[in-house]
Amino acid sequence: MTRIRMTVEYDGSRYHGFQIQENANTVQAELELAIKRVSGETLSILGTGRTDAGVHALGQVVAFDSNSSVPAEKWQFALNSFLPPDIRVAASAACAPDFHPRFQALSKVYHYLIYRRQRGRIFNRNYALHCTESLNLAAMEEACRPLLGKHNFKSFCASGSGVKTFERTVKVCRLVEKGAYLRLEIEADGFLYNMVRIIMGTLLEVGRGTYPPTAMQEIMNARDRSQAGPTVPPQGLYLVEVRYPAAVITI
Repeated sequence: MTRIRMTVEYDGSRYHGFQIQENANTVQAELELAIKRVSGETLSILGTGRTDAGVHALGQVVAFDSNSSVPAEKWQFALNSFLPPDIRVAASAACAPDFHPRFQALSKVYHYLIYRRQRGRIFNRNYALHCTESLNLAAMEEACRPLLGKHNFKSFCASGSGVKTFERTVKVCRLVEKGAYLRLEIEADGFLYNMVRIIMGTLLEVGRGTYPPTAMQEIMNARDRSQAGPTVPPQGLYLVEVRYPAAVITI
């Protein structure tokens, strides 16, 4: 038996998230169906983590054990023959038998994309948040800085989370403006439920002048979800990359 590690990208527009659910179309269900078509095996894949309905991925990492004779590096091409066009395996390889995409990850990188022009909205409606308001980008960038480091991020966690701790370490949090787009880039050792979308919503409130940039530290200290800004819609969110120690992903 070989454990296969794959990097998967998908357009989440028509899926009810990554994780398999009853009576819902999910990315995991499509991947498992394609695996069964290739090898005849019925199995449950391991994923880096769930992404919500409408969220996209460029670097979701999954793993599964197979007795198939398909070479590890060929799974990419075999599965892409059976997957729908909005899901693609970008890479496949053999990995250590105890590799776990979620528990052994060092960090995850997410981007949130905002489209800032009036024209072209129709083509971006599933891939970016449309916002043409005047924003104070300098204030938003200042508000990013208190988020760096290890903190309790309870104020940026949606209700319904069953986590044991709200502490996370944010390694990167910055805004990048390019053409018609404004992009939040954030990397952390883990993320709470809706954490990136709440941070983005709070930064937009800072940009609008609803909060001063210094409020970000106060919001974080409050450990109270009601103190932070709104949760922005899912379509602008992308899981870009999951990073691992080199020793974990090689055999």
